Amino acid sequence: MRKTWTWSTTGFSFVDRSDEETLDICTRAGLAGLEVAPPLFADRSEAEQQRIAARFRDAGVVLDSYHLPFTADDDIASFYETIRLQAVDRMLRHMERAALLGCRVVVQHPSTNRFDVELEGLDQFMRQIGRSLEVLLARAESLGLTLAVENMLPGQPVIAGTQGIRICSRPEHISRMASEFAHPCFGFCLDTGHALVAGGPAGQHAFFQAMTPRLLNVHLADNAGDRDSHLAPGHGNVDWRTFFRAAAEAELTYPMCIETAPFAYGPNLTQPAEAWVQMVADTEALALKALQD
Repeated sequence: MRKTWTWSTTGFSFVDRSDEETLDICTRAGLAGLEVAPPLFADRSEAEQQRIAARFRDAGVVLDSYHLPFTADDDIASFYETIRLQAVDRMLRHMERAALLGCRVVVQHPSTNRFDVELEGLDQFMRQIGRSLEVLLARAESLGLTLAVENMLPGQPVIAGTQGIRICSRPEHISRMASEFAHPCFGFCLDTGHALVAGGPAGQHAFFQAMTPRLLNVHLADNAGDRDSHLAPGHGNVDWRTFFRAAAEAELTYPMCIETAPFAYGPNLTQPAEAWVQMVADTEALALKALQD
């Protein structure tokens, strides 16, 4: 089997670093992309941001994806229209910035609340998300973007007898979205760490299956299966052999985002450039080993 994709990493690791240091780390590590975090380059003018994007692109590091904000106020599935409409308006402004930077895809959390889907009703979530996506997808199309909804961690039970099932923490939620939101700019972002915690060892790959062939982005993160600890790939219990083989079969060609910091620290608890070099090399080796017949 053949590896068809390249690697990127999360911009959240670089919000306190200079542009030059960020680009140096990315190029030294052999990263082909960088996922923009909302704080990254946010203090620059539009012209400056375009220059930064061009500088990265010329160095072989494309700003491929943009993670839309996901604070409590950024809930596009809110049952309160005031909150939902304000969240949609913020997403629109960030989508414009993503297009300015030349991004291909924006990553959208389906909700930022942790309400129990079975208690509140899946239909109610789908109705509110649908209202938001109607606006967001129209803007995505006009901006030349795609929008990828991410699978979520499970919620916590709030009353006795409930399971704490959060929206998009089950593969069937993804399947329903795929059937209801058939827009050419709509798809999904698979988070491998979320999938393990929500689906368990036996169910983690059901999310990939539900998202294919509308899988627009991937977040690679590892954990022990009990919490979203964002360990570098290979340092937890994600079944990487099955995942990478499925990715090769699907012939994914965009940069996969290693959504973790390196599994190493330098002085003052910061990761030196060499740690990113090692993390990317380790992830590459993990993928190539998985693809061996």
